[in-house]
Amino acid sequence: MPSTERAVSSEARNTGDHDKLLTEIEALLEEGKLPLETFNSETIHELELNRLFGREWIFIGHESEIPEEGDYARRYIAGDPFIFVRDMTGEIQVLFDSCRHRGTKICRAEQGNTSHFRCPYHGWTYKNNGELVGVPQKDVAFKNLDQSEHGLHSAPRVDSYAGLVFASLSESGESLEEHLGEFTWYLDIQFKLPDGGMEVIGEPHRWVVETNWKTGADNFAGDSYHTGFAHHSIKQLGLGGDDTVGVAGAGETKDRHIHCDGHTTSTRMVEGEDVFMTYPDEIVDLFNPDNVTPDQYEAAKEALSFTGSVFPNLAFLNFGDITDDPKKDVTGFLGLRKWQPLGPNKTEIWSWALAPKRASEETKERIYKVYMSNFGPSGNFEQDDVTIWNGITDVADSTFAKQHDVNLNYQMGTEEMSEVAYDEQWPGPGTVYAINLEEVGMQKFHDQWFDHLSTPRDVDESPGDCERASECALANECERTRDSE
Repeated sequence: MPSTERAVSSEARNTGDHDKLLTEIEALLEEGKLPLETFNSETIHELELNRLFGREWIFIGHESEIPEEGDYARRYIAGDPFIFVRDMTGEIQVLFDSCRHRGTKICRAEQGNTSHFRCPYHGWTYKNNGELVGVPQKDVAFKNLDQSEHGLHSAPRVDSYAGLVFASLSESGESLEEHLGEFTWYLDIQFKLPDGGMEVIGEPHRWVVETNWKTGADNFAGDSYHTGFAHHSIKQLGLGGDDTVGVAGAGETKDRHIHCDGHTTSTRMVEGEDVFMTYPDEIVDLFNPDNVTPDQYEAAKEALSFTGSVFPNLAFLNFGDITDDPKKDVTGFLGLRKWQPLGPNKTEIWSWALAPKRASEETKERIYKVYMSNFGPSGNFEQDDVTIWNGITDVADSTFAKQHDVNLNYQMGTEEMSEVAYDEQWPGPGTVYAINLEEVGMQKFHDQWFDHLSTPRDVDESPGDCERASECALANECERTRDSE
């Protein structure tokens, strides 16, 4: 019997009419559904690059990765290359990796330390703050060149919070403070609790998977439902218990899913006990109540785990009850993950392990091993997830999915589908669900994703003629462009 669900029409796909495509997606989102093909669509991917990654705050790296003047690392916003560098005055720069002469990349190493960058093509040389200081045979070849106007381009906006550095390709829009909003309450627990702060251990691991970037973002937006099934082998191997990898609700923890200012986090609490994400005593001794509020400290004390997503493509996880060897004790760790799109069906996953700066080298090494053995390229959790995510992206490109109404269900936890339990006593900000069996966090992620995709970025379009002009972060930019023409 044919389904009565709405389907994304083949006309919208075949004609490239993304406006009609977005209209149909919007109708499905209102029902708590999403077309499967959005996880492998060239049309959607192009919209994401221009309307989402082209103007949103995107995570670049952690300040501890470039601690000294001259330290640098190559980073990306979607596919755009940047140099993440601390210049000789100690300021952090995010420089577009393209020579102003012929455009080739000037940074050929993944990381290092240097005061200058020299283009390998014609030798133009730049300070590590982007200033052009050397042009071979300038007196003859470029006699009248104004070097001050030919420095490396920088990301229009760069800002940081708690050591996390973000950049935006748009000159306008909300500030990083506005973007993070009250979600900083949860970031503080992860990054500000220990005296001395947190630092990245080693280099980030990177690997390419054949999946759409949204599968990872979707998962970390609050999918506790999958752990007891996708990660059942972790429990069988003795690497994790019911409280972390059991069927949702099987452990003795108090679970909370929280949606706050466009971002999400999930936590499992053990009431009345000093858990501190199962960090070893050495690290717990570094936790200073004065670095956070009393409510934040109490939340950290009872937390077995925190996982979460900072929109659009940054995730963090702080698991307890996990080990790399069943003969060894569990240990807490903090990891960061970035879903970098390489196309509609390919993603580069970046993964950082962090620990308190003042922890011993032995403890840092232990945290690194536990994290990477579970969430590295060949990690126990990672293999489970990626195999499944690849399957989503694969079938999303199927002829059947494109021709028929294959829509995904995100209705768990909605008032129409389930009994919704809220925690009105939770001390932190956001909408707090007193259960981990809900998909509202994923709904919120896709709603915000859709808002970006349906907000035109075309600078030739008058903001006054745009139906979403009042919501468009680039409206002022459009106005300036029109006035200058």
